[in-house]
Amino acid sequence: MTDPQALLASILRHDAKLSTYKIALVRALGDVRLSYLDVRGEEGVAVPLRLLAEFWLAYYWPFMDDVQPVWQGPRTFCDGVWRNDVSFRPALTQLRNLWRELYGPDTSADGFTVIHEMRTPRRRASYPSVLREAYGRAITALSDALRQPIRYAGPGLHTVFPKPAAASVLGVPALPGTSPREACLLVTPDLWDTLARMSLWVEALCVYEWSAFALRLDQDRSEISTLLTTRPDNRRPLSWERNQVELLMLEGHIFTCPWTHRPLSSEAYDLDHVLPVSVYPINELWNLVPSDRTFNQHKKRDRLPGLQAFERAMGALSGTYAAYHASPQLSQVLSEDVSLRFGQPSPQPTALALAVSHFVSAVADARNLARF
Repeated sequence: MTDPQALLASILRHDAKLSTYKIALVRALGDVRLSYLDVRGEEGVAVPLRLLAEFWLAYYWPFMDDVQPVWQGPRTFCDGVWRNDVSFRPALTQLRNLWRELYGPDTSADGFTVIHEMRTPRRRASYPSVLREAYGRAITALSDALRQPIRYAGPGLHTVFPKPAAASVLGVPALPGTSPREACLLVTPDLWDTLARMSLWVEALCVYEWSAFALRLDQDRSEISTLLTTRPDNRRPLSWERNQVELLMLEGHIFTCPWTHRPLSSEAYDLDHVLPVSVYPINELWNLVPSDRTFNQHKKRDRLPGLQAFERAMGALSGTYAAYHASPQLSQVLSEDVSLRFGQPSPQPTALALAVSHFVSAVADARNLARF
């Protein structure tokens, strides 16, 4: 059997490429693996094309512009018209234009904001139907395009990746939130493990090869690299979450900072991202815990808790999740967010704290991140 690392390198460096599809496929697999480091499967893992398409939406978002498009493959002039470089350009450009029309000028990283907002049912429902429909069309177009690099990666047809099939047909563990009828890609256990172990290498090589491909199209290589590595600064406010936490405080629930163990008051606390925004730019409730404001802003910042910090924090984290469960509003949100990430709709607070610590520690190991 071919070494998975050598196989990925061969796809990225030596496979014939008419577009950036194969590079985007490998990078999306790496990002999916990083998002679900706790998922294992002895016979492999079923990854829904929808999830890969979401990452594609974020990668290709900055390249979809009517005025200054950034081409991702050669264009041909046929029957009096120019053909698109990538098949999903019309659908994704329409979505980006609509996002700008509704919410003002966007950034190159707003694609990540869009997919995280649309991934959660309660947040998706807060957006107008016209935007949700445009998002659905873009995801469908991206999912269809994904089948091409899946088919042609490697020396022949489906020699690296098997033909996508429904999750129920594949008979292996599927990622949380996958429906039985969804089309999924079967990722073998050795490749799944390699994607986790070589996370930084996969991302770096994908960005390098994507930038190098841009040179063939007379694009600015440095510009492509910047667009591919920009992440959102999490502009979504946390007003609703803070209001719910402060209501719990008023009702007598005591919150303790998991990192300093100091009791918190409604006048002086932060909603801390356990996994920092720079690593994990979304606001799932399990990742938001009240903490000491001074410590969060001046000491923790972009660092992750180490093993000893997590051991000391277990009681406070469990207490925070227990308090969330005491609120009908927060309990529903927490269950939804945990189900999407960990596949467990209503875990006990202690079990959730343990799952979060394992997940965060695995991300820190995979990305070689600083800890406190």
